[in-house]
Amino acid sequence: MSTKEAYKQKIEAEVELAQAKLAELRAEAKSSAADARIKYDMQIAELEQKVDAAKAKMKELGEASEDAWEHLKDGAENAWDKLSSAVRDTAAKLKDKFKD
Repeated sequence: MSTKEAYKQKIEAEVELAQAKLAELRAEAKSSAADARIKYDMQIAELEQKVDAAKAKMKELGEASEDAWEHLKDGAENAWDKLSSAVRDTAAKLKDKFKD
C-alpha cells in the first residue's frame, strides 16, 4: 500500500469517527429543550459543514497524482484539525450543558 493510500485511509477513518460523534450529538439534541435544541442544531450544522470540507479535501487527495498529493496533504490535515477540534469543543460544551 502506498503512503498516499494509507494516509487517505487514516483520514477516512477519522472522518467516520467524527460523523459518528455528530450522530450522537444529533440524538442528544432531540431530547433537549426547544431553546437549547435550536442552539444545539446550529452548532451541529456548523460541524456538518466542517465534515463536508474534510470530505472534499479527502476526495481531492484521493484524485491527486502521486506527485501532487504531498501538496494537498497539508490542506487535508488542516481540514481534519479544524473538524476534530470543533467536534471535541462542541461535544464538551454540550455535555456540560446537558449533563443534568
